[in-house]
Amino acid sequence: MTQETPALLKDILGPQAMQTIGDAGTAASPRFDRAAFLSAASGGLDALSIMERVRHIADALHAALPGDYAAALDVVRAMAPRLTHGFQAMAVTEYVARYGLDDFDRSMDALADLTRFGSAEFAIRPFLAADTSRALAVMMRWTGSADEHVRRLASEGARPRLPWAARVPALKADPTLAAPILEMLKADPSLYVRKSVANHLNDIAKDRPDWLLGRLAAWPQDDARTAWIIRHALRTLIKKGDPAALALIGVGHGAAVSVRNFGISPATVRLGDRIAITADLASASADDQRLVVDYRVHYARAGGKSAAKVFKLKTFELAAGETAPLAIRQTIRDFSTRRHHPGRHEVELIVNGQMMATAAFDILPTD
Repeated sequence: MTQETPALLKDILGPQAMQTIGDAGTAASPRFDRAAFLSAASGGLDALSIMERVRHIADALHAALPGDYAAALDVVRAMAPRLTHGFQAMAVTEYVARYGLDDFDRSMDALADLTRFGSAEFAIRPFLAADTSRALAVMMRWTGSADEHVRRLASEGARPRLPWAARVPALKADPTLAAPILEMLKADPSLYVRKSVANHLNDIAKDRPDWLLGRLAAWPQDDARTAWIIRHALRTLIKKGDPAALALIGVGHGAAVSVRNFGISPATVRLGDRIAITADLASASADDQRLVVDYRVHYARAGGKSAAKVFKLKTFELAAGETAPLAIRQTIRDFSTRRHHPGRHEVELIVNGQMMATAAFDILPTD
């Protein structure tokens, strides 16, 4: 998922969403207590983040659903198609996570059904934590599903570093536990699934790079779907200039090129301004070369420190003796995951894993 401004995300599960979920429950079953749900769900929302609201709504559902869990699941599954946003459905899947651990098989079946309406990747984590091998066995069966949402859940739910999700102790200790699932999905016809597999493998790269490189080296790349997964799974290692990772995508470590006119414009900016990063890459080889070009920004931090982040710029073929112009624009604005500080920001141009040129820009203090 892509995180937006927190206030905007919170609004997705605001008062109108509570009415929608309540209406879905009423339409699904006369046993759903809409008044009880709205009373429990509507209080204290302002202080809650988006994921806290997901859990809050799940608890409110518990107050409105039948006391018998099997009957409650029937209502929940009937509600899901009537919801109007994926985050509403995630709140419904969270009900299963919070109240269904004692009915493992029934709950896992429900999550496979509900994931079509709002991904159950977070809701499945408690089941993985409670009985990792049992949950992975079920998820392995899901890799044969005709539904791409269920196949994706098999990969996404077991990611070792799934963003926003609780860590699963067994996966933290051994992030390769779901490898058989990834093997089954390595040539999946769905891009939705392949993106998850690549992200899962990229998670592993951060803890077990040697394992990842060895595993991907054994995967055939004559299938374009598998080759796509390999390229995207290696992105962290490629950004680090890992020679083995570069070799797996057919790129040498370093390149016979010269960098001309590397610069940043304007050289002085404020928050909200855009910078343009430009350069010319001139071939110094008698052969064509495949180039992976990234740039690394050393963001100024408080106390004179800095923190580096690598961004993709371009991957392309440079013909022998040719010169290729490069350009990219970036808006200097704060995110929930990155805040900018005044000061000098060094920028490095990286070609096939090697730093080839540097430039800089300054962020002025906010008035």
